[in-house]
Formats: sequence, C-alpha cells, structure tokens
Amino acid sequence: MFFLGKFNIYTPDGVQDILFEDCYIKRNIEDSIRKVFRSAGFFEIETPVLEFYDLFLVDEESIPQESMFKFFDQQGKILVLRPDITIPVARVAATKYKNIEIPLKFSYIGDTFRYNESGGGRQKEFTQAGVELMGIKSPKADAEVIITAINALKSCGLENFEIDIGQVDFFKGLMEETRLSKQYVEEIKKLIDRKDFIGIEELIRECDVSKELKELILELPRLFGDTDVIEIAEKRVSGRSALDALNYLRQVIEIMEDSGLKKYVLVDLGMVQSLNYYTGVIFRGFTAGVGYPVLSGGRYDNLMAKLGKDLPATGFSIGINVMMSALKKQNICVSKPAVDVLICYENEVRKTAFGICERLRGLDFVVEMDVMEDCIKKKLDYAKAKEISWVLHLINGEDTIFYDIKSGDIDKLSTKELARSDFDELFKHSFGKRQTF
Repeated sequence: MFFLGKFNIYTPDGVQDILFEDCYIKRNIEDSIRKVFRSAGFFEIETPVLEFYDLFLVDEESIPQESMFKFFDQQGKILVLRPDITIPVARVAATKYKNIEIPLKFSYIGDTFRYNESGGGRQKEFTQAGVELMGIKSPKADAEVIITAINALKSCGLENFEIDIGQVDFFKGLMEETRLSKQYVEEIKKLIDRKDFIGIEELIRECDVSKELKELILELPRLFGDTDVIEIAEKRVSGRSALDALNYLRQVIEIMEDSGLKKYVLVDLGMVQSLNYYTGVIFRGFTAGVGYPVLSGGRYDNLMAKLGKDLPATGFSIGINVMMSALKKQNICVSKPAVDVLICYENEVRKTAFGICERLRGLDFVVEMDVMEDCIKKKLDYAKAKEISWVLHLINGEDTIFYDIKSGDIDKLSTKELARSDFDELFKHSFGKRQTF
C-alpha cells in the first residue's frame, strides 16, 4: 500500500500551481508583451535559471545575498536560482555580444526567485518580462524604454495607470551642494523614499546646510506632478550637476509628449530608491488594485563595467504576477480557455471527422475530438459541464447532428456537405466565431 508523506501533496511556501484559467491568462499576457517588445526591435534571449552566485556580487546593494536561493554544485561552487534577469542579460551582452554594433536591444520573459519578494506579490517565484537597451546614453534612449513600457501595459488591457519618472542624478547633485557625509545622504534618501516628512525635518535640522537647500530637501517628497515640477526645482538649485539632471529629464518628457503618451507620465523628484544602482532617469508604473508597482526601471550606467564591458544601459521589468492581480482587481475582461466544438463520431466516418476537425482548427476554432467510450447523452453532459459551445456528432456518411449547447437547438446536417473542400464559409455561417477570439 502506498502512503502519502506529509509534504507529498503540498507546494513550498511562496510558490504555487497555476491552474487552467490563470495559466491561460498568464500566457496571453506574456504573448501580448512579447509582441510589443518585438515590434520595437527588442529581441528575446533566455538566460539560465541557475547562475553562479559570484555573478550577483557585482550588485550586492540592490540584491542582498540573504534574498537569494543558494546551494552548491558537485565541485563546491555556490549557485543561485536567478533573483533577477537584468544582471544575467548584462553578462550575455558583455561576453556573447561584446563586438556587436550598439545599441544592443534585449528582451526577456522568465521566472526569478527571491525570499520575501514584495514585488512578486509576496511570492518567492515570480515571472518578469523586460527589456534592456545598452550602449547609448541619451534622452532618446530613456524615452524609448519608457514608451515600450507604456505600450506593454496597454497591450495587456490596462488603461488606468501612471508612470512616475524620477531623476537620481538630480538628488545626487543636490547632495553635492549640501556637502553632507555619505551617512547623512543615505539616511536622507531613505526618509525621502518613505516620504517621512517628520523624519526628514528632524535630520536636516541638525545639518550645516543653507536655509534654501534645507527647504528644498524638505519639499522633495512633495515635488510630484506635471512638468512644472521641473521648473520649480530649477529655480531653487544652482549646482551644475542638479541643473543638468533636470534638463535631461525635461528632454525625456518632451519626447514622451511627441510620442502621444505623456498623459501616462508624472514627474516625481522624490523618487530616490536604489541610489547606488541607478544613475539617471528612473521610473515606476502604478495601477489601481495592487499595492506594488507593476513595473520598474531606469538607467544603470555603472553595471556593465563590472562585467568587463563599459556600456551605459537602461531598461525595465514588468511583474507578470502583479499584472494578473491588477487585471482581476480592475475587472478587465480577458479571454479565458474555452473549447468551441466537440466532435463525436462513429467509426465508419472517423476519417471524415478528423478532416473536419483540422479544417475547423484552421479557421481558429478550438476543437476537441471525443475520446470517451460513452453514449451521446454523457458526451453532451460533458460539453455542458465544460461550457463547450457546440457538439458535432457524425453518425454516418449521410447524417450529422449539430447540437448548440448554449441555446439547446438541435439540427441535422449533411455529413457530405460538411466534408466538402469548400465548406469554410458554411462553417463560419453555421457556427459564427466566439466573441473572445
């Protein structure tokens, strides 16, 4: 006798089975995003799920080692389940594409693994889709990546979303003017990112900084809105670095306006997360119904040099699992798995049945061939339970019974007529097409 162990029928915490309907939705989301990436010239690569731990030491600050799944291979080397795909893509660019003409434009869709990952909906395994544009540092490149991100969200059915754009170099330039120590800068960054106004005020009061700069730092979390936010900031800083950063950001916003997508964009000069990883324009995408960004990205010009090829780079990733939650919460209609036609047949007309099946599938119908050894009543019960639209029962070379499961109508059709080589229009007229197709 076989006994199930305690954990034989469960999955570990943080991972899940994705069943018919959700898996169908997930694959459709991925396919929609993939089409957007390809249409913009970002072609897909696939990196291993297993990587050497050393690869992710190039960016210890954005991916803490305690968040990684680590284990040993037979030689004692430390391996990890990839916690991120940007760094493996950068590895590929620095090795396999080091002599290729720039810009390099990559895309990817794959699973990543992290402990306590909030961006995956508290899952330890989650799917990311993203692009990386390497080799060019310009407002055009940053805008191109943001435009691709917006189009990817729209392709999934989202319309009610916003992309908040910040500028890390502006904050760095502002901190240069203050001449504060690295410790103070790091603490101010954390408080601003949390929009902790009281904490910022208490900390900045201790610092030897001009009154004007203190007021601007206190105001940073509130510098959020349309492009006039950039103008407000420009009037209150004098340092070249900060002003150049604001001018760069303005150029990106102007390109967004000409693309017709500016309505999705807001400026957030208080966005300062991952200060040591990002090096310029950064952005996050938000939509109703989920407490996490559906996407995040930005410029990371220092990463590639750590892998042996000094290239500027920018990119973003979309959380597919978070996207699925957003679509559900907003009740956005998405197609679900469904069978259009169930074909049942007697043995004498089996060849004809398979011919009809292939013709219908060629017309984009989802067709299931009957495999049950039961009476027609049980087959009709099965069709009803599975919400199959129609059943064709080929009885012999003369007669076929057509069952419309939704309406309950039953018609007798000619098997010979259905088997004709020019019957495509007959089927389109008889069955119509499912609205969700």
